[in-house]
Amino acid sequence: MKKILLVIAILISFNVNAQESISLSLKQAIDFALKNSYSSINASRDIEAAKKKKWETTTMGLPQISAKIDYQNWLKQQVSLIPAEFFGGNAGEFTAITFGTKQNMNATVTLKQLIFDGSYLIGLQSAKVYLQISENAKEKTDLGVREAVINAYGNVLLSEESILILEKNSATLEKNLNEITQIYLNGLTEEENVEQLKITLATINSQLSKTKKLKNIAYKMLNITLGIDLNSHVILVDSLDKLTEENSNLNLLSNNLNLEDHIDYKIAKNTEKANDLLVKLEQSKALPTLSSFVNFGYSGFGEKFNFLKKQQKWFDSSLLGVSLEIPIFSSLARSSRTQQAKIELEKATTNLFETSQKIQLQVEAAKTNYNYSLEQLVTSKQNLILAERIEHKQEIKFFEGISTSFDLSNAQTQLYTIQQNYLQAMLNVISNKAALNIALNTPINN
Repeated sequence: MKKILLVIAILISFNVNAQESISLSLKQAIDFALKNSYSSINASRDIEAAKKKKWETTTMGLPQISAKIDYQNWLKQQVSLIPAEFFGGNAGEFTAITFGTKQNMNATVTLKQLIFDGSYLIGLQSAKVYLQISENAKEKTDLGVREAVINAYGNVLLSEESILILEKNSATLEKNLNEITQIYLNGLTEEENVEQLKITLATINSQLSKTKKLKNIAYKMLNITLGIDLNSHVILVDSLDKLTEENSNLNLLSNNLNLEDHIDYKIAKNTEKANDLLVKLEQSKALPTLSSFVNFGYSGFGEKFNFLKKQQKWFDSSLLGVSLEIPIFSSLARSSRTQQAKIELEKATTNLFETSQKIQLQVEAAKTNYNYSLEQLVTSKQNLILAERIEHKQEIKFFEGISTSFDLSNAQTQLYTIQQNYLQAMLNVISNKAALNIALNTPINN
């Protein structure tokens, strides 16, 4: 019984932990995603890999030490022919003899040092550029994560607000339907008025059902963006109204672009620098390469495997060497590779200029869209007030028998559409503000 109770307690504890929720404001959600989103984590790993790659390149010019052990056992020793007259034999005849022992073992330690290699110097510079590329990629990834979280957070809030409005509309329609049904049963109105309200109610309930399903998808999309399990429960602290107010700032339209600091420009600039180094790398291959080495070794010989015994004799040796390799003629292969690298450099320079033009256009378009979304928000709010007033008047007229059910239905449909337009206008302000921050390359902390 104690074991059963223990298992039940563990299961209950596990269930409670599985249902734990996390409450996040938009700023907290962004900070959380920058540390835990899948793309941010991998971008950080890319930086670490680039650092390791930089050190790998650096070590090519540092001393290299290697050890080697060779063991040889002649299954059938090689025979050499020596003139027989050396041993008192007849001239013109040969005697077969073997040199050395049946078994031998050699152990050597070699120290190598690169003294000069032009491609190594270029490689060091390239490793630094590679690290900068990885860091720039991380910065761009973080900017994208921020925008993705803002949009995902806003979509969840849009779904929540839409559900509240649709539930309110559904409740109002239910009340109206009950009232008009009673009026119809008393013979004071036509059946088509009842049927028209039923159609409108069914349409609203269908939209409500669809929106609830979309809300679940929106939450899961937010979870993926945050880098947490799909089924985790996230509570959003901020409201759509609050975020809309915080993101409504006309002063942002006057912000100027700093092209040199823009992440897309820096990435294109790094690409140009990398291609310039590639040209220098090909040119450096025409320079001589100088390296040196020194090794120390011991050799042992015997007819049997006695190399691990104390009586085994070992003979030491050492060697110092310097190697100078001078490229002389490559049938113009180096020249061809250099010309190809120069073409790639020219392409990178062209792409850099194109990137600068695209960035400026992107900023202009983002400012236009953001300004338009602010104007649409004001217009949508005004339209909502008018639509509510019109729908309310039509409802009064309908129950007083002055207007038809079609007039009421049209007013309701117009109201419901404008309600969704207003919610979408609020979301557009938030998302277009995020897009403008991307275009202006606004730092993450702002």
